[in-house]
This record gives sequence, structure tokens and C-alpha cells, in this order.
Amino acid sequence: MTLLGDNAATLYDTGPVPGPGGVPVTYEQVTTGETTVVGLGKPWVPRLGAGLELHGEYQGSGFTEPKYIARRGDGQVVQLSRLLYLVASSVDGSRDAETIAHRVSARFGREVSAENIRYLIENKLDPLGVTVPEGQEDDQVSAPRSDLLLALKGHRVIFNERRVAKIARALAWLHRPPVVVAVLLGIAVLDVWLFLFFGAITPVLEVLDQPVLLLVVFVLTVASLVFHEFGHASACRYGGARPGCIGCGLFLIWPSMYTDVTDVYRIGRAGRLRTDLGGVYFNVVFMLAMAGAYAVSGQAFFLAAVYLGHFEILEQLMPAVRLDGYYILGDLAGVPDLYGKIGPILLSLAPGAKGRRARAEVAALKRSARAVVATWVLTMVPLLVGEMGYALWNLPRITTTMVRSLTEQLLGTGGAFADGQIAAGLMGVVGCVMLLCPMAGVVYLSVKLGGRLWRGAARSTSGRPALRLALCAVLLAGLGGLSYAWVSGLTPEPLPKRPPIAPILQPGVPTSAPPARDATPAERHPAAPSATAPGAPSGTAPPAASGTPSASATPSGSASPRPSASRVPSESPGETPTGTPAASGAPASVPADPGSVPPTTPPSPADTPSAAESSSEPPPGTPTPTAS
Repeated sequence: MTLLGDNAATLYDTGPVPGPGGVPVTYEQVTTGETTVVGLGKPWVPRLGAGLELHGEYQGSGFTEPKYIARRGDGQVVQLSRLLYLVASSVDGSRDAETIAHRVSARFGREVSAENIRYLIENKLDPLGVTVPEGQEDDQVSAPRSDLLLALKGHRVIFNERRVAKIARALAWLHRPPVVVAVLLGIAVLDVWLFLFFGAITPVLEVLDQPVLLLVVFVLTVASLVFHEFGHASACRYGGARPGCIGCGLFLIWPSMYTDVTDVYRIGRAGRLRTDLGGVYFNVVFMLAMAGAYAVSGQAFFLAAVYLGHFEILEQLMPAVRLDGYYILGDLAGVPDLYGKIGPILLSLAPGAKGRRARAEVAALKRSARAVVATWVLTMVPLLVGEMGYALWNLPRITTTMVRSLTEQLLGTGGAFADGQIAAGLMGVVGCVMLLCPMAGVVYLSVKLGGRLWRGAARSTSGRPALRLALCAVLLAGLGGLSYAWVSGLTPEPLPKRPPIAPILQPGVPTSAPPARDATPAERHPAAPSATAPGAPSGTAPPAASGTPSASATPSGSASPRPSASRVPSESPGETPTGTPAASGAPASVPADPGSVPPTTPPSPADTPSAAESSSEPPPGTPTPTAS
């Protein structure tokens, strides 16, 4: 459309004039302000999905090309190229494709046509859920999500965004450098005193003796988890980003809390690392507060909470999915989705077209990021596979032990409630949950992983019957061998019943060890057919008659009593006490250590007392047995 400097239409031009993008318009359309393209009807105006947020460039990225971050209304984070981000940021629900093309061309530095814009929106942004497909009335987009095996399920908001903003603003001062230094020095002094002088396990043992105190420590542990999330939100606010809501969900089966800090991707790497470490830093602050409460009140359960807080910090720093260590490692590498790189890293080792595509995707990472991600993948995957194989090999042992423990736990907890022991019953409920959650988690993870492997194998062998048949044969052979190992007893047997380590969590379960199993006759007398034990020196006398101790000649010619074993329960069947005559009717046995007594010679018939003599005075030189 040709316009003068004062935006007045060109006079006396009754023919078509060039419009936006070269589309002709008439003189009447210019004078009336109706610039609808002739013959094409109403122009197409794209729209963004409901709740979409554009966070800008991913600072400190580990990719060779810049990446831009967008967050959909359902919480899914999407990575976009610069061109796609410029297109999405130009879509406002009122601009048509021609206007968007002009705007993107000016910002991108290259000519982009309206047809290019339509292609990018329909084939790139619509499948990602960034824009609304053409013809859809509402703005709610149902786009696929990353189906992470270990993703958080069942989200529930605890603190909405407005409340989190107030909490983060109130606690942001704790992230100032002087305060951080003071907190770290304080926890160092506390740990030296607690572990080297006071004894960290002492308050834990005191709490285990009292169910009510254990419930208090449990509540304090939950409070520390909530305070942990406040640390992430306040660190996000301190770094200049805007924290979202705080909620909870299910990780496998375990309840788990989370903080929405997606906006942190638009700030630098230092700010992201501060946000990642903000949770464990607030755990340290919480432990110092518990130590202060102990100093004021003298109650040991506060120190028990401090002791357990150390384990929480160590767990959070592990680089496993859903833990803080995972995000710390990802931000150090500049890759926000380490879990999503497992497939490309492993496929890049394979030949063929899939391997080439995977290698091209891995090549999009910087060299340092590639090294970090590859090290993480090649470390975590063997560990996961090894844990899975170990669990399958020990499956009968695990199942039997867990079912036995759960049965005793349920019966003991029910008995505690029936007897009116409310505190013990509540602790029994906590113990039941601690048993049920791992069992349910193992079942859930096994089903999900088995389904994924089955679907992946079906896709990879589609149209290749020979490969599918070979894969089925390998699978059946593996399952057959594993089943034979389970049935034949090659796998380890179930653990023997033992007293509970924390009896307070298992009410009604006996705290004493089960009685020792009595030794069988064969175990008591392994050399029953022979009068001489294996390994005994030659010349050892056979067992003496009932009720009469045997005599042996010493080198000095004096007689000494021969030690014999009495029936005393012992864990080692061959280990017997010495120096005690055998009781009447109990057969004597040879000591386990032949060198512990001097060698003896068999008595002559003259030295052997007769039946009459044995009932009267013993002959001279024969020691008189005494009652032991």
C-alpha cells in the first residue's frame, strides 16, 4: 500500500496498489480503511496457548546454539530455537501472518515470508503446544508431555504463587553473603560439638524409647521439608527471578514436595545454582534453629532432628532424578534435562541411521557439557541396570521377608490399638507406611519399566519377524533361567527373623532373638561310627564307662582327669567346654582341639575297673568326679 509522508492515501490512483507482502488492494479499500485481502477472505490470526509464558534465552546454556525457554499452561517446559521464539513472541492474538512475518524479519535479520510463518506455526509450534491449532475455538491446548518414568504425579498446590512471593520476600535476606558465611560457620561449630563431644546418636536412642517423642521428631522432619522448599523460592527471588507455587505430589509412591522455579532459567548460571542449593542451605538454617531450641529447653529430641537433617542433606545432594543434586549437575553442565539425554547418549554408540541422528543431537552440546552428561549417563545407567538385576535375583528373598514383616507389623499395630496404646499404634502406622511405600514403589516401577521395554521392543522389531523371534527366544531363555534359579534354591534364602532395630516402630513384635536351634545327634557327634575323632592323635582313649571319668597318664606319671563335653547349647557344634566331667548317661566326646590335652594311651585290662569296683571306692590314682 502506497502512502504519503502524512499517511494520506495517494490520490487519483484507481488501480490496485501493492499491499503488505505484495498482495494487491484497491483504492476503495485504502480510502475506507478496509484492507482485507481481495479474494482471500478474513486473514489468519494465530494465538498462543492458554497460560503460555515466554522466559527468554537460557542463560549459561551448554548447547552450541542459543536455546530459549517457554513454559506451557500445564507446566511443561519447552526449548525453542531463536527463530521459533521470535515467532512465538510476535503472536499476540491480533497480528496476522503477514504482520508477524514483517516483525520477525526485522528482528531475525533475514527475510521471512508469511508462508514461512504458517509452516513454522503449523509444523513446529502447534505440536509443541505453544500455539492454538487453526480452527480451534478455545485456547486450551492438549499437547504431549515428556513421559518421564520418574516424573512427579498427582500435583497438589500447598502455597499459591501470591503466598510464595510473600514468603520468599520475607526470607530473601538469608541469602546475603555475610549471612551465608555466618550460617556455614555455625553449622561447622555445631557438628564438631555434636559428633565429637556430645555424641550424636545419644538423643536418637533416647527418642526411640518414647513413641510420643518420635512423633514429635517426625513432625519436625516434615517441617524441615517445607522449610527446604522455602529455601528454593527465596533463593529464586534473591537472584531476580519470580518463584511460582509450592506443592506436593507422588514420586513413584513416596510423597514429595516441589517448588516451581521455572523463571530461574532466564537468569544466569550463578543464580540457578543458588536456587538449586537454597533447599539444603535452608536445611542447615533449620538445624541451627533446632540446636538453639535445645539450648533453651534442654529437650534431646531437637538434637535428634538435627541428626536426621544431615541424612536429608546427603540424600538431596545425590545426582538422581527429582533430587537437588540432579538439578545442580544439570545447571553446571548447562543442560536442563539430563534424563532426556540418556537415549541420545546411548544411541550415539550404535551404528546406522539412528546412531547418526543421535550423534548429531549430542553434537549440539558443547564439549564440556558433553563430557558431564556422558559421564552422568554412563554412570547412572549401569547402576540402575545392576540394581534391577540384583533385585530380580533376590526377588523370592525380598518378597518373603517383606510379606513376613508386613504381616507382623499389621498384627502388632492392631494389637496396640486394641490394648489402648494409642501412641504405640500411631508409630506402628508410620512403620506400616514405611513398609508399604517401598513395596508399592517397586511394583509400580517394575510395571512401568516393563511396559516401556515391551513397547520399545515392539517398535524396534516392527516389520522384522526374524529379529522379533530372536528377541523372544532370548527373553524366554532369561526368564526360564531366572525361574529355575528361584525354584531350585540357587538364589539366596529369606533373611532369618531378627529383633527389630527400632522396636518403637514395630509394636507387638518380639524384641528378643529367636531360640537357638538344638543340634542334631549327627551335629553333636560327627564321628559317631569311630571312637576317635578325625584329626585326634593316636593313642586317644575311647569313651569311659557311664559315670566314670577316664584317666590318662601324664609324662610325669601322675593321673589327670580327661575333659569331656557337657550338653551346653552352643552356636558352634564342635566347640565344647573343657575341664568338666561328663554327666551320668552323657557320652563323652573328644575335644575339638587335640593339642589342648596331652596324648593318652589306652588303659590295660588290669587298669579297667570292674562293674563291682565302679560302684564302690575308686582305685588309687583315679580322681573322684565332682558335680559341675
